[in-house]
Amino acid sequence: MIDLQSKSICPSLEEISDYVGNPVFMQLCLEIRSTYNCVEKIEYSSCSLEKGWNVKFKKAGKALCTIYPKERYFTVMVVVGQKQKAFVEAMLPECTLQLREIYDNTREWNGQRWLMLDIEDKDSLYNDLLSLIQIRRSS
Repeated sequence: MIDLQSKSICPSLEEISDYVGNPVFMQLCLEIRSTYNCVEKIEYSSCSLEKGWNVKFKKAGKALCTIYPKERYFTVMVVVGQKQKAFVEAMLPECTLQLREIYDNTREWNGQRWLMLDIEDKDSLYNDLLSLIQIRRSS
């Protein structure tokens, strides 16, 4: 088993997937790869909130999302900036209560909200996440 806190060895995507132990992780990665024709970048973060290895997806220099692996689930961060704010707020009434609560409870800082979504299943929150990524990419 890999140690995601150890900076000495960069894990592969497959090793991270094995660590998470949830098929939804790899499904999301493959979906982002194919939809946006981009490749993930595995990076080590020294940030005290989410220290360890994470998976970032970028397209045309723009961050689409960052995935923080956990055991049996993962957290996805999507930044909602000024360009995305109106689009996200327009779609919120159609979203899950869970996403609306996350959005409402995430403080805006420097014109951005850093939404952190815990994903365990390919459910409505998963679909909301895909919509957020699409807005992020389009704006």
